[in-house]
Amino acid sequence: MSDVPTGLWEEGLAELLLRIGGRFARVESRRRMRDYVRGLLGPVGRKNGWQLAEYAGHATPDGLQHLLSRSRWEADEVRDDLHAYVAEHLGADNGVLIIDDTGCAPRGAEESSGRENPPLVIAVTG
Repeated sequence: MSDVPTGLWEEGLAELLLRIGGRFARVESRRRMRDYVRGLLGPVGRKNGWQLAEYAGHATPDGLQHLLSRSRWEADEVRDDLHAYVAEHLGADNGVLIIDDTGCAPRGAEESSGRENPPLVIAVTG
């Protein structure tokens, strides 16, 4: 299986961020949202505030923390926009997207793999 070319990945991410960017009233919030998403998807070892902020080039995690705790935006609308984007790009008329982050790994897998959290399972059916 070949990797998606970086340019195509960047275009898709830019399209998604443009789509959901309208849900954030202030330009600062849109930029922080972009930085936060890029950090979550990027090669950041631990996805905590300091590491995500550092990856984004921020001096402190204050801006990202503000986005998550005090900024005004509608999470349900962002979720709906993301759902529509995924359906357009991966969907089939009768398809179902299942995302399970409830800890599907076998008991003890965290210790044996050295991972803190079990893996995320994503299935697209259709």
